[in-house]
Amino acid sequence: MPLALFALTLSAFAIGTTEFVIVGLVPTIANDLQVSLPSAGLLVSLYAFGVAIGAPVLTALTGRWNRKYLLLSLMALFVLGNLLAWQAPSYESLIIARVLTGLAHGVFFSIGSTIATSLVSKEKEASAIAIMFTGLTVALVTGVPLGTWIGQHFGWRATFLVVSSLGLIALIGSALLVPKNLKQSRPARLKEQAQVVVQPRLLLVYLMTILGYGGTFTAFTYLAPILQSESGFSANAIGLIMLVYGVSVAVGNIYGGKLADKKGPINALTIIFSALTLILLALTFTMTSKIGAVFTVLVWGAFAFGNVPGLQVYVVKLAEKFTPNAVDVASGLNIAAFNIGIALGSILGGVIVEQLTLQDTAWIGALISASALLVTRYSGRLDQRSNINTNLRT
Repeated sequence: MPLALFALTLSAFAIGTTEFVIVGLVPTIANDLQVSLPSAGLLVSLYAFGVAIGAPVLTALTGRWNRKYLLLSLMALFVLGNLLAWQAPSYESLIIARVLTGLAHGVFFSIGSTIATSLVSKEKEASAIAIMFTGLTVALVTGVPLGTWIGQHFGWRATFLVVSSLGLIALIGSALLVPKNLKQSRPARLKEQAQVVVQPRLLLVYLMTILGYGGTFTAFTYLAPILQSESGFSANAIGLIMLVYGVSVAVGNIYGGKLADKKGPINALTIIFSALTLILLALTFTMTSKIGAVFTVLVWGAFAFGNVPGLQVYVVKLAEKFTPNAVDVASGLNIAAFNIGIALGSILGGVIVEQLTLQDTAWIGALISASALLVTRYSGRLDQRSNINTNLRT
């Protein structure tokens, strides 16, 4: 594999770290900036909205840009956004920094797969994409707990400074290693893009994605306060628990991909959404016990992101059937849907914390995951009626 691919992987690692590390820093930021927990949690939501806007809109607007120059521009914006977060004098300025960083994130993952496949021969394309996305998994396993630890010991600003340094290294690596003459597919015409937005079957998948992630992030956004206030863990223990969670996520991602291959996306998603519903319901009762909370969080991680392969495979299969000239756009919109789910789940979690209790975020998240399960089964039934073989081995 070319060295340029590892520059992309480092970029994915830095971006994944800055997206999710905020979860472990919510109480720290709330105390330092003297804002409420829901206000600090809103930083998760606004970042996700930045990604949701950036993925489809900016990807479409930059469709004719040279891929390398676009990549370097995105990483420069990413570094700038994290430097602004490091020096943010107020809560409002931190919001601006997070939104800017989210915009860069959205476009990066929309074009990242195309760039990765441009670097290798055709028979190695899938491996190239897998290597690039390894950066996200490694971020959850190591970047997020390490960033949480740095934030708790040296201040949350130090975390953003470290992440911006990683982004700068990735930017330099991309500038030196990524070739200029990357292959570039024809951008989808406006009419073709519009077909994706109005296609009912694709909208159903986006709803599955939004509900699936919304259920998880209703509670996950406030995991650090839950572990401190409900379970009784010290702030120093949060980073270690996030490490355990990240390892579980890494295993769950691999398992989720194999499950989607073996059983097809609908059956795989049925299993995962069913498990998420039960786990979040259980968390409502186990969060008051240290042992019960850690065990539940460990199992939760195994399923929380395991739906990604199934959802991505499913949306591509349906796009190939209904909007064959805009498959990339359909895939990009699913990335937006992931982040809309994160944003709405985080906002809902904040409302629940303000109006009810931290404990209520879990069972309400379970209800949302159950809704994702119902939509999944309905979509599968529509596949059967239309004789669409999305549930075959991929």
